[in-house]
Amino acid sequence: MPIAETNRPPVARSDIDPAKWNLIHDALSRLRFGSIQLTVHEGKLVQIDVTERTRLPA
Repeated sequence: MPIAETNRPPVARSDIDPAKWNLIHDALSRLRFGSIQLTVHEGKLVQIDVTERTRLPA
């Protein structure tokens, strides 16, 4: 199923609150193995989920 198109222009980095960029940067700097998921509603960043993985020796 194709993604619905919008007439909204893409969000520029300058449009995002610097405090939110700092939260993303902090999450990235702490993460060794895992993923970061950003949740956006109506073009606004509303949630950051960090999933940390622990690598166990064989």
